[in-house]
Amino acid sequence: MGTKKRILRLLIGLVGVVLVGFGLIAVEFILMRGDTPKISGVLSIASLEKIELGGAQQWVLIRGHDSTKPVILFLHGGPGMPAMFLAHACQSGLERDFVVVHWDRRGAGKSFDAGLKPGSLIVSRTLEDTYELTRHLRERFSRNRIYLVGHSWGSYLGLLAIRDHPEYYGAFIGMGQIAGTLAEVREIRREFIARAAREAGDRELSAQLTSREKEVNENDLFRYGGELHGAWSFWPILKTGLFAPEYTLWDALNVKKGADLVDREMNYDMLPKMFEGEIPGFDVPIFFFLGRHDYNTPSRLAGDYLDRLAAPLKGLVWFEESSHFPFFEEPDRFHEEMVRLDQAVRAFWAGR
Repeated sequence: MGTKKRILRLLIGLVGVVLVGFGLIAVEFILMRGDTPKISGVLSIASLEKIELGGAQQWVLIRGHDSTKPVILFLHGGPGMPAMFLAHACQSGLERDFVVVHWDRRGAGKSFDAGLKPGSLIVSRTLEDTYELTRHLRERFSRNRIYLVGHSWGSYLGLLAIRDHPEYYGAFIGMGQIAGTLAEVREIRREFIARAAREAGDRELSAQLTSREKEVNENDLFRYGGELHGAWSFWPILKTGLFAPEYTLWDALNVKKGADLVDREMNYDMLPKMFEGEIPGFDVPIFFFLGRHDYNTPSRLAGDYLDRLAAPLKGLVWFEESSHFPFFEEPDRFHEEMVRLDQAVRAFWAGR
């Protein structure tokens, strides 16, 4: 056989392998994705559902080994960056003691809709969606109160929710808790990145920060562990998200589109606005689960805010090996602390 023919056959073989690979990927992401694995047990629930909230179709993921257990509603950050695509990797333990509900809010993740009505992405509308979903969960699971967990931007939304409807919630748990002023946040970020850049010998970045030529951005925070402790990019989250059984290829492609859309269009029509004031007190238990190394929403500011705010029961838990994502970075510890919190909150409400 001539050399040219051997090369041609080799190329054809390589093309075939590539096409088979793409075919397998297509089957995996398009035909075999878009559902959630079942959980064995008579009382278990594992459901991926599209429901209507405020006139818009939105997706929720509900998972738990025992549907009689306490219900957790998770409010993701962003405001348009979902957390549902991380659930498969970090909440298997949590599902044994709670019914865990992830919700891709209007415009985000699986709920992305490029044709959203202008003006529908406003904080007050998002809060109404939150209350509608809360009422649905309370009725569906026969719960007078549910737990509300807010991460990052979701922690801002969550505080507004428990302020206005404390009767719906047993407790609020804030992670990546938003607190302080924007000026304070920026200065703490700058101090952290400047110190990290000096220690790493990054003269260019150090010079830019010293001269105030640039503002610290999220890439800087990832680069030096202020977003994920011990990781230097968004890749661990992205890689985890790619394996989410609930997300099809189209859902995965829409994550960034939704995050950009919601961030760009969100209208802050509620007071206090984010980083422009604080709520002084609440009528439900408040707990902050803070990553020791979080410089996206600096934990120092959140801890100071918890000291100031008034609540009938409050507590602070430090996650020493976490930055901005304690539930993802230390899932076993998050599960343990939620079980401990549940016991304390049950005792609190029993005594009221």
